[in-house]
Parts: sequence; structure tokens; C-alpha cells
Amino acid sequence: MEAAPKLNSKKMEYVIAGTLLVGVCSAALAAGSAAWKRLWPTPIISPQGKSWESAGTFNPAVIRQGAKIVMLYRAQDAAGTSRLGYAQSEDGIHFARRAGPVLMPQADYEKGGGVEDPRLVEIDGRYILTYTGYNKKDAQLCMAESKDLIHWERKGVLLPAYQGNWNAGWTKSGAILTEKIQGRYWMYWLGTAADKTDQMGLSSSQDLVHWKEETMTPVLPKRPGKFDSRVVEPGPPPVITKDGIVLVYNGADDNLVYRTGIAVFDRNDPRKVIYRSEEPVLVPEKEWEKMGQVPNVVFVEGLLVEKGRYLLYYGGADKYVGVAAASALYSK
Repeated sequence: MEAAPKLNSKKMEYVIAGTLLVGVCSAALAAGSAAWKRLWPTPIISPQGKSWESAGTFNPAVIRQGAKIVMLYRAQDAAGTSRLGYAQSEDGIHFARRAGPVLMPQADYEKGGGVEDPRLVEIDGRYILTYTGYNKKDAQLCMAESKDLIHWERKGVLLPAYQGNWNAGWTKSGAILTEKIQGRYWMYWLGTAADKTDQMGLSSSQDLVHWKEETMTPVLPKRPGKFDSRVVEPGPPPVITKDGIVLVYNGADDNLVYRTGIAVFDRNDPRKVIYRSEEPVLVPEKEWEKMGQVPNVVFVEGLLVEKGRYLLYYGGADKYVGVAAASALYSK
């Protein structure tokens, strides 16, 4: 596969890792502003060509790799099969794409439907990718590992469908906390309850491959009558701040309009919810967020912090990638 093309956009400096990330997040939260603004008025990634990314390019994961920002995004062809595309940027807005996908459906649990909706973290020098494997019958939460974000080694299905304390259907959307708590890694995920609503679960692991469910009921349940009455789905990997474990999540109402919410969990007990937004912080507003493969969707999966500002990458109408910015994720 050919190397990614060189970029011409102006270089910007970003601080996103380790203790600096925690300090920046805490400072931003203390500022008390929760105004999310679109950083760019139009999509930063759109469908192109007549092949693997012709129908949709959406639901991105992002991570910093040295001097560049790398995005893995879900790409769909005209038949509806999903692959993961790779793009890189120096400024967080203008991305240069590789010519071909970096993860394609190969395993039995992916064939037919594809690989969907990535989340990315770096742990001990390894890039850990959680994604949905869909074989046109079942959707299941899967994992792959890489050293360069281009070549991936599958680790298999993390949470099988139709299993769990309350999950009665598919599993998706693994948002992993990179810092251990109580000596374990923790992951928020989506499962389908017996009433067919999609709600949020929580599991822990010693090795990132074998996971144990930590609650008997959803850790973040649906809320009738609110923006998350039908779907409560993890967004980007959560971050630890002085206020707790901050998790951006995607909620959908009974009409399947997708909006963005915030949940904060106790930093010593990831099971304990200490804050949850009553109103969404991001809603479909632009025409390309309202009209696409699925109407009225903003779906956040990527998060970076740049000089005290959050950059939030999201899918619009299951067709495009957009980016928003905020000085804080929420205000109490």
C-alpha cells in the first residue's frame, strides 16, 4: 500500500498526552464553558470515487502519532460494506487520505457487512482499536492491535452478541479508559436490552482481551422522554479529570435523532455516575448533518485536546465527517 501523501497545511502544536492531558482537561472543565462550536462549516471528509468510500465516510476515531493527527474513519461502498480508511493531518482540519483502506472485512464475524465505528487508544506503545464486526447477521464488539496504525492484528470478538448480564442482542462501541483503576482497564460499551433499546454497559480487564462485566444492569440507562430515550452509546474513549471520568456519549430519542451528551463517573469507581447532562451539547443543525444515508445524526467518536481546547470529530448523517471545538466538555 502506498505511503500517505505529504501535507501542505500549516503545522500547529498540540498537547494531548499523559499528565499534560489530564491537566489541560481539568483546567478546561474548571473554566465552566460548555459551548461546542463547529470548527469547520462543511465536512472535512466526504465520500469520493466509485469504490470503497463512495457512499459514506463517517464515524471517525482520531489519535496523535508524533507530529501528526491520524484519523481512522468508517467508509461504505455502494453495496453497504464498511472498511476503515486512514487520513492524516497537521492542523486537525485538513486531512490527506490514503488511497486504500487499512482494515477490510476478512474474519467470519465481519464478512458481508464489514468493519465499523472505530475507537482508538494508545496503551504501552500499542495502538488499540475497538470496532464493530458485522457479518449481515450479528454485530459484535471486536478488537485489533497495531504499532503503526496501518497494519492491524485482529484479537477477535471481545463481547459476543446475545450474552451478558442484561444484553440480549448485539454489542458495539468499545470506549476504553487508558488509565488503570483498581488495577484493571475499564471499557464502556453498547448492548441491546430485552426491550430492543440500546444502552450502555461496563466491563473490566487485566489484559485488554478478556473482559468481565461489572454491572447487572446498564451502567448508563435510557431516559424516557429525553434525547437519549432510545439509544445510549459510548463516544470517544473517556478521559480522567479532577472532576471524574468524563465520557462523551451519543444518544438517540424515539425518532432516532442522534445528539451528543456527557456523563461523568467517579474516578475511583467507574460504575458510579456522578453527573449526566440533561440537555444535549451537540445536535444536528447543518444540512449535511440532517440529510445523508441516515437523517438527523451527529455521532461523536473522536476526541483530542489542543492547547486547552477540545477537538471533537463526529459523523454527520452517516455520510460525512465533521469537527467541533469546545473549551470545556460540560459545565455543572
